Amino acid sequence: MAEKRSREEPEDDGRTIADMNVDGMPWYTKGRGFGAPPEDDGRPPMAKEDRRAYVWAAVKAGLLVAAVFGIAYLLFLLFCDFVWFR
Repeated sequence: MAEKRSREEPEDDGRTIADMNVDGMPWYTKGRGFGAPPEDDGRPPMAKEDRRAYVWAAVKAGLLVAAVFGIAYLLFLLFCDFVWFR
């Protein structure tokens, strides 16, 4: 019969089994631990008007792509109705 396992939690001894700080990955930090605060890059924070302009530009780009796909779908339906299925 299988022996029952104890319900005790394993203790963390602080050793690193596998270092996930791999060169080339997006989260790679050279010489900096994961708990350290982010470094200041010297740029001022984005103003509210600039943020609004970026969001509005992204919304317009998404609506443009949706409109192009919608028009292509409508043209395909019209082609099927008036040419293909006649």
